[in-house]
Amino acid sequence: MTSNTRVVVIGAGLAGVRLARRLGELGTPVTLVGEEEHHPYNRVLLAEVLAGRYSPEVIALPAPAALTRSRVTGIDRDGRTVECADGSKIAYDTLVLATGSNPVLPPLRGLFTPDHVLPEGVHAFRTMDDCLGLSKAVRPGVKAVVIGGGLLGVSAARALALRGAQVMLAQQSERLMERQLDPAASQLVRRHLKDLGVEIHTECRVRDVRCVGGAVRSVEMADGYALDADLVVLACGVHPRVGLAQVAGLEVRKGIVVDDELRTSDPHIRAVGDCVQHDGTVYGLAAPALEQADVLAELLSGRADARYTGTRSLTRLTLTGQAAPHGPAPHGPFDLAAFGETEALPGDDVVQLADATRGTYRKVVVRDDRLVGGVLVGELGTVGALARAWEGAEPLPSAGRPLLHLLTNDGGS
Repeated sequence: MTSNTRVVVIGAGLAGVRLARRLGELGTPVTLVGEEEHHPYNRVLLAEVLAGRYSPEVIALPAPAALTRSRVTGIDRDGRTVECADGSKIAYDTLVLATGSNPVLPPLRGLFTPDHVLPEGVHAFRTMDDCLGLSKAVRPGVKAVVIGGGLLGVSAARALALRGAQVMLAQQSERLMERQLDPAASQLVRRHLKDLGVEIHTECRVRDVRCVGGAVRSVEMADGYALDADLVVLACGVHPRVGLAQVAGLEVRKGIVVDDELRTSDPHIRAVGDCVQHDGTVYGLAAPALEQADVLAELLSGRADARYTGTRSLTRLTLTGQAAPHGPAPHGPFDLAAFGETEALPGDDVVQLADATRGTYRKVVVRDDRLVGGVLVGELGTVGALARAWEGAEPLPSAGRPLLHLLTNDGGS
C-alpha cells in the first residue's frame, strides 16, 4: 500500500486501537472512528473499575491522534465512504470493521419497559457507561443478582462483592465457567466467590424480572423461587456486532466472515476482533482480537506474506483484592489460567496436582506426546512454559522426564 492510502477503522476497542497504533508505527496513516464518548479503554479491565481497584483513567488505551468520535450509520461500498450520524462522510480506500460485540439480553419476561429500555436497576455489563452506572448504584448491603456464571458473570459478582453488595449469582448450567474450566477448577472458583459472600445458584433458569414503578424488585426462577434484587446484572455472554456489515451486504454468518488476510466478501473491507468469524470460529476474546490486528497491520503496510491462521487462546483471570470491611476475608489473591482442551479424551494422559489447603490446582492434558490443554488455579508459576509448549504444538521431550515436570520446577516435590 502507498503512504497516502486512506485506511478507516470503525471501532475504538482493543482491536481497533491496536490496529491503528500498529499502522501508525509502520508508517500507514489511519483514521479511527469510535462512538463512545469516553477515551478508548481496555474492556477486559472493566470489572477492576467496578471493584474500585482502578479508576477509568488507569485502563485507558493510548489511542492515536486521528480519532474521530462519531457513530457510523452506513457504508457506501460503491462510493467507498462511511456515513456518520451527524451527516458527515469519511472516504476510505480500505475500511476495517472492528465493531466488537453486544451483550446478550436474555428473553426474560419484564426485562424491558414499554419504551423498550431496561428498567431502573437492571444493567448490562459491557461498556464504560454500564460500569459507571453500576458503580453509582452499588453500595454496601445492596442486593445484587448477577445472571450468568461465565467469565464475565464471575468477574462482575466478585467486583460487586468487593464493593459490599449482597451478591447472588444465577447460573443455568451445573457449574461456573464451564466453557473454560474443568469441574475441579470450577469448584475452586465457586469457593473463592463464596468466601467473598457470594450466594451461588447453579442449574437454575431465570424466568422473570419483577419490577415495581419501573424499578427492579426481584428475579424469579423457573421453579418459582424468587431472589430479592435492588440491582440485576446481565452477564449472559456477547454476540458479534454485525449490523453495519449486514446492511452493507457483506457475508455474515455467526460473525462477519473473513479469510486468512482478514478480508470480508468485499475486497476493500477487512474486519478484526469480536465481530469476526474466521474459519468457522467466533473467538470473542482479547488475545485473538489483538493477534488479528497485528496481522492486518502488517498486511496493510505491505507485508504480503502475513496471514492469520487462527488463535490458540489462553484465558487468564486474576481475582485479587480485599473484601469489604464488614464481609468475610478471602483466601487471598486468586489467579487462574486455562488454555486449549481442559477435558481429556480416551487415551489422553492427564497429570493433576491439587492442594486443598492452599486452594491451588494444576492440570495438563497430553495427547500423542503433545500438550493440548491445561488449567492452573491459584499458582501460575509454570503458566509461561506451559503456554509456550501448547502454542508451539511441538512434541514434548521424553528422555525419562515424567509428565509431572510439566507442572513443577522442582520435579513435583
